[in-house]
Amino acid sequence: MRSLVVIPTYNEAKTIVRTIREVLSIKSDLSILVVDDSSPDGTQAVIQQEYGSEPRVNLLVRKAKQGLGVAYLEGFDWAFSRDFDFIVEMDADGSHRAEDLVKLLSLSIDADLVIGSRWVAGGEVLNWPAVRVFISKAGNGYARFMLGTNILDMTSGFRVFKSEFLQKLVSEPVSSHGYSFQVELAYRASKSGKVIEEPITFVERVDGKSKMTLAIVLEALTKVTFWGLKRILS
Repeated sequence: MRSLVVIPTYNEAKTIVRTIREVLSIKSDLSILVVDDSSPDGTQAVIQQEYGSEPRVNLLVRKAKQGLGVAYLEGFDWAFSRDFDFIVEMDADGSHRAEDLVKLLSLSIDADLVIGSRWVAGGEVLNWPAVRVFISKAGNGYARFMLGTNILDMTSGFRVFKSEFLQKLVSEPVSSHGYSFQVELAYRASKSGKVIEEPITFVERVDGKSKMTLAIVLEALTKVTFWGLKRILS
């Protein structure tokens, strides 16, 4: 069973080497695809210098920054064309621990989607201020209510899909570009497949800059409201 870890990057030169090293160390049959949006900080060059001769590390460079969702979709297509059995979403900044990935992969045999969850029992977040914890929990609660799901961490970006299932999920156009992309896929998955949440420890980045902006938050709020009203009124 072949698994591919898809890692989108934009200005992650300070973190990507450590993330790749930790992922490669946990399982010999794991491959990595870094999808880089032509990072001006030289992320692409760092990967080529450190892992240019490593066959398990692949690099897909896009011409410009177009959003998280578009980057993942291109990464998924790359994986589909190479017949990987499982596809992993994972951040480059160290917030997702490789040791937790082992648990997610083991559960993926019996599920269509396994979500690394901060908000199920046993999950935790390190180094977040209380206000950020509140915003994340409130946002997930709103999404859960509007969309009628039982998923506690709809916005988690740490997850494992069965490739065949994911290919069906994205066969219809995905409307989200920012972090609402994660909500949209989790919502689709909850309606058509088996979803498991596994507790993880999320660690706030220590290097680099967060990509979260007000525009991304507003996009997610708007789309969740639209999807929810469409569900309620249909």
